[in-house]
Amino acid sequence: MTLRSACIRLPFLLALVVTVSSCTALEQLTALQRVDFALNSTTGTEIGGVPLTSLQNYSDLNAVQLLQLGSAITRGELPLELTLMGDATNPEGNATSARLVNFDWTLFLDDAETVSGSYNNETLLPIGQTVGIPLDIRLDLVQFFGSNLPDLVEVALAVADLGGSSKEVRLQATPSINTALGPIRYPGAITVLKADVGGCS
Repeated sequence: MTLRSACIRLPFLLALVVTVSSCTALEQLTALQRVDFALNSTTGTEIGGVPLTSLQNYSDLNAVQLLQLGSAITRGELPLELTLMGDATNPEGNATSARLVNFDWTLFLDDAETVSGSYNNETLLPIGQTVGIPLDIRLDLVQFFGSNLPDLVEVALAVADLGGSSKEVRLQATPSINTALGPIRYPGAITVLKADVGGCS
């Protein structure tokens, strides 16, 4: 092979690699868009440091817990902390596995935008399998819902799906996938989770 033919062939091979990599990236992006995300459960739910696992409504709080939450309100804050356990299912009909590098997310409650964060654990979503994705959430209820303690407890119970009044939880995300060309970010935010939670059973 002459030097000239090698020089001509090299750009062709590079273009071929880029084309194949781009097609693979497009397939993964398409696969990721078809992944079904669902809320599985919530864990580790606390409001102002008070665990909510044994509560169903505001009247279940004891005197010590009410004092603790009231003190937080006087400081102008009432943090809700929990882990949303999501399930990501890559359907059988997808052509390829999807490798999620990370995604930036925003949490909406009844269409009200609240907090944002990032999920940074690279996760493989094989075809036909469901993979758990935990998201750690910290939300200052006073900042978004005022300072009425009974109302804030109801919001917290609803988000934790333990009771309270029904709320719609929606999670929008802008995912990135890993490709031979490096991480590629999805062109826009997509709704990966939408569920009605809370309400008396």
